[in-house]
Amino acid sequence: MRPVKILTDSCSDLNAELLREYDIDYAKMRTVYNGEEKIASLTWSYDEMHNLYEIMRGGERITTTQVPPEEFINLFTKYLGEGYDIVYIGCSSKQSGSVNTANIIAKKLKQEYTNAEIYCIDSLNASIGEGMLAIEAAKLVKAGKQAKEITDSIVLLRKKINEFVTVHSLDTLKKAGRVTGPSAFFGNLMGVKPIIIADADGEQAAYRKVKGRINSFAEIVKLLKENIINPEEQIIYFAHADCKSEEVEQLKTMIKKDIPCKDVCVVTIGPIIGASIGPDAVGIWGFGKEVTFRIGDKK
Repeated sequence: MRPVKILTDSCSDLNAELLREYDIDYAKMRTVYNGEEKIASLTWSYDEMHNLYEIMRGGERITTTQVPPEEFINLFTKYLGEGYDIVYIGCSSKQSGSVNTANIIAKKLKQEYTNAEIYCIDSLNASIGEGMLAIEAAKLVKAGKQAKEITDSIVLLRKKINEFVTVHSLDTLKKAGRVTGPSAFFGNLMGVKPIIIADADGEQAAYRKVKGRINSFAEIVKLLKENIINPEEQIIYFAHADCKSEEVEQLKTMIKKDIPCKDVCVVTIGPIIGASIGPDAVGIWGFGKEVTFRIGDKK
């Protein structure tokens, strides 16, 4: 039996501690600002994280690129050369072309590494929702499962990720083309906070709207409570984009008060997702009911 290596990408928002604990590696995307391209590292320092969000708070836009083909070639050949089979869990294909690139590279490499298995999974998720699937895959590796078994299990699990995200301002979503200028202006003026989910097809979908920051916190906790299954058996993941420590503690307390989970794991939203959603965004994730909502459905 060949050992299996779990890989993901910069959209997964797994921090250094989680990457190390579960022995996960990742393919690195890029951010672009003022013509300078930088690696989108998930092991960035607090200062690097804070500086990126401060640039965005100043009204500047940071753009992103998908995983370059050479990054996949280097990463895959590294582990294939060490005798591993590979399971790559990528950002939703509705949000990034990386998983499609990975599939193309994998097909070419399998002609050279004929005894190896390479599986590239469209997670239908992003941020720590994608990361949670990588963690579950890593647990299956430790349980002795092989690459095909792991892939089949993750494909069945990916629509059970329940994501509820809210933003502080609609400005970044406007710059990314996710909302119109007038909608963003009047939304900010009226204090409207959209509740965003990963829908059944892997699109980021506006699921509900509420007024006020605290109300949006209460709403995402309420929604996760309604949709999570067996919370006492799982860790709830909470990701934020450089929020104030008081807000982080406030939302963490709300989660623990309303949902009887094993623990709450707090991570920061990484540079790729952060560039799309903007500073002070927050989201919570857990495994629960299968997601069936799609963009265009009325709620």
